[in-house]
Amino acid sequence: MAAAMLGAPMLVVIVPTFNEAANIARLTALLEAALVGVAFEVIFVDDDSSDGTIDVVRGIAAHDPRVRGIQRIGRRGLASACIEGALASAAPFIAVIDGDLQHDETLLPVMLAKLQGGDLDIVVGSRYVSGGGTGDWQAERASMSRLATRLSRSVMSAALNDPMSGFFMIRRDAFMAAVRNLSALGFKLLLDLFVSSPVPLRFAELPYQFRSREAGESKLDSGAMWDFAILLLDKAVGGWVPVRFLSFSLIGGLGVFLHMFVLALALKGFGLPFGWSQGIATMTAMTVNFWLNNKLTYRDRRLKGWGIATGLLSFYAACSVGVAANVGVAGFIAAHQYRWWVAGVAGVLISAVWNYAATSLITWRR
Repeated sequence: MAAAMLGAPMLVVIVPTFNEAANIARLTALLEAALVGVAFEVIFVDDDSSDGTIDVVRGIAAHDPRVRGIQRIGRRGLASACIEGALASAAPFIAVIDGDLQHDETLLPVMLAKLQGGDLDIVVGSRYVSGGGTGDWQAERASMSRLATRLSRSVMSAALNDPMSGFFMIRRDAFMAAVRNLSALGFKLLLDLFVSSPVPLRFAELPYQFRSREAGESKLDSGAMWDFAILLLDKAVGGWVPVRFLSFSLIGGLGVFLHMFVLALALKGFGLPFGWSQGIATMTAMTVNFWLNNKLTYRDRRLKGWGIATGLLSFYAACSVGVAANVGVAGFIAAHQYRWWVAGVAGVLISAVWNYAATSLITWRR
């Protein structure tokens, strides 16, 4: 059999994809040309693309045993896709490369040779070392990348020039040592690996020129940016609380400001009675909180169609109980002569935990 002649793969190349059907055949050919003499396999991890990306992968895989595809339904995320792909292979070396042809695949054999030397854990393709570059990026995107790089360095100790790179190769033993600590959020697995590894990763950076996108869709959306912010926060606080709870709580905090704004507008701007104003503010804040949590916190369980209507009703019900718990607990503590702010904080914490737990089990249940 062809698979038997190839032998066990030394290298697995993980390619996360979303609506990149036009790139699959060309990227496969480029990898084959770059990795001549290397026993490799390539795993495309597709987040249920609407353009038939996974069908193109399966068509190639039917004739090439080195090509495999994983189709994920109901969830998205570049980092989590890469993790699933890596865990689906037994190759001792794991490479991650984008499916949009913007990374330089000819660096892969150089990365592999460096790792096989034995004194490195990971080799990173870098845009920010001598010889590297960001290609034809617009000034706004370049500024965002530099800002994200500076923020990344605030939670990591390694002097990595390009912690936002999505192009790297890592030894499997180093990957497996960190995998259970990974947040698996958003679009930047490299940062997560460096911060989550139980021991400092020995690394090298190789320069490459970032290419222009030819086809496919960018994975950098508002949800991915939110996940990046939550990842930084999660690593900054040491993983003491669930990442999803952090996101839920931050959105809840935004809801408090929205509530007060709408309350003031209804009272002062429209002259409505306090009861009506409070009700309008409460419903507005809960509705916006539901929409943001559905888009960001639970993007892997996102409700659609009629599920949005039933989910919104269950969210209203759960949060109403949370409000009652907030008032009850705060009143009980205040009645026992504790400071008012202690009672207030306790009430908020109780309602936050309740709302998170209840909506996780009821509104966004798997």
